[in-house]
Amino acid sequence: MDIFSLFTLLGGLAFFLYGMNVMGVGLDKVAGGRLERLLEKLTSNPIKSVALGTFVTAIIQSSSATTVMVVGFVNSGIMKLRQAIGIIMGANLGTTATAWILSLAGLQGDSFIVKILKPSSFAPILAFIGIFLIMVAKKDKKKDIGSIMIGFALLMFGMDVMSGAVKPLADIPEFKNILTMFSNPILGVLTGAIFTAIIQSSSASVGILQALSMTGGITFGSAIPIIMGQNIGTCITAMLSSIGAKKNAKRAALVHLYFNLIGTVLFLIAFYSIQYTIGFSFINDSVDAVSIAIVHTTFNLLTTAVLLPFTRGLEKLACLTLKDDKDTANSEDTITGLDERFLASPGYAVDQCNEVTKQMAELAKDTILSSIHQLTKYDEKISDSIMDNENRVDKFEDMLGTYLVKLSSKELSLGDSNLVSMFLHSIGDFERISDHAVNILDLAKEINQKSINFSKEAQDGLNVMTDAVTDILNMTIKAFVTDDLELAKKIEPLEEVIDLLRKELKDRHIRRLQKGQCTTELGFVYTDLLTNFERVSDHCSNIAVSMLQLNENSFDTHEYLHDVKFTGERYFTEQFEANKKKYALPEVNE
Repeated sequence: MDIFSLFTLLGGLAFFLYGMNVMGVGLDKVAGGRLERLLEKLTSNPIKSVALGTFVTAIIQSSSATTVMVVGFVNSGIMKLRQAIGIIMGANLGTTATAWILSLAGLQGDSFIVKILKPSSFAPILAFIGIFLIMVAKKDKKKDIGSIMIGFALLMFGMDVMSGAVKPLADIPEFKNILTMFSNPILGVLTGAIFTAIIQSSSASVGILQALSMTGGITFGSAIPIIMGQNIGTCITAMLSSIGAKKNAKRAALVHLYFNLIGTVLFLIAFYSIQYTIGFSFINDSVDAVSIAIVHTTFNLLTTAVLLPFTRGLEKLACLTLKDDKDTANSEDTITGLDERFLASPGYAVDQCNEVTKQMAELAKDTILSSIHQLTKYDEKISDSIMDNENRVDKFEDMLGTYLVKLSSKELSLGDSNLVSMFLHSIGDFERISDHAVNILDLAKEINQKSINFSKEAQDGLNVMTDAVTDILNMTIKAFVTDDLELAKKIEPLEEVIDLLRKELKDRHIRRLQKGQCTTELGFVYTDLLTNFERVSDHCSNIAVSMLQLNENSFDTHEYLHDVKFTGERYFTEQFEANKKKYALPEVNE
């Protein structure tokens, strides 16, 4: 083997790793967060958790991605540590699927079925279909499927290149001497663990071992310890992701490590006890890609079967390693769901942002409605809770804004990218609504402290305005939370009526001032209330329009500045006229 063969080997490894990455990104986009939602919800018992972890990992082809996601779930409080253990065990089983796919490269035979199953036959076809979909397809989902095919073809091509590059090693005695060193169980485990920790992928590590096995120089005695070490090495990703996390999240990463460590120790003791007493006839036989897949699967199956009944023991071991102390996290200050680890799965991260933004919307609504209630029945305790809520809404905007900006830099589908843009626009409006709640609260305090009483005419007008603003708030938040576009259509016609109400009430107030029926001090409070109500409705309109911009087939929102004109002009007019009747001001004698 010369320097050029080494270059070829490195090139094959590059194609292999890049193919895995492209395939993983494509799978994540196609899944759109659905697999992660499954992990989050279907963890009611250990067996179901193991099956779920196996299924999800087999689909996304990465046990590291699964365990990192689980660490994020535990860190956010979405999942309990005990629920996470089964998924972690399942992730170890699911990752064996990659080894079986890669073992197809070692198929031998002249029949058509065997030939078509060989990667050298079907990978070029997949690559052609994949590039065709990427270039021709209009829908993002089809393009993502094309990326998966391209990634898989690159992965198999890289595997084939690596196999060809290492074949000359079979004739080098020094290579065989190096491989015999790995027959030492401890050295083999350390080698597998260190190499896998460096590349942070047990699937890739096993694939490289399968490529090396095609030299015919790797025996079962050398391969078995390396495979067990690979399972330990893959724990590094979850361990790194738990840095800075809460204790339970760190414990989840420790469970992953302990599970593989204990499994390796038990397997080594059992296997080599039999080897030294009875002996295995195959121990010095050469392994091939299929044999490595069998060993990998057998080890993970046995480890899971043995340790599954001891999930509580693993939990206790992790808790003993990291004991609880007084340094508890400020759970109230943490927005549940916005975990940095979820950014590795953008589709799921978008779902989490959706849920958190809905929480922010409900909190903003409750805050403003509470402040409106303070106008008629002032309560100091409610006043304090309004200020607490407003501070929390500010925290929502800060954390969501930062998280969404990070998320927008990830590879998102067009739909998810539009959602992120809509969230970024909407959170600012929700925050401004809560700011107006504080303004209204200040006016309520002034009314209470100065015992201000509006005239019957002014109070009647204010009541109509309050009803309209309360309705537009409830409609907006309900439309946003339930993604109800039909309800969102009704918001702009009501917002225009609120604008008219403010203008008419202000005109009436000026006429009362001119007649000496109102004081300047009362006037300032009154007009400030009207201004805040109108601006709340403006923010409601902005939120509704942001929603409707995601569905441009129904609405023309390109020319939206201050006055939205829907393509359904008749519908808009009907809603506008209906609102004018519903929120008609009482007649007054001028």
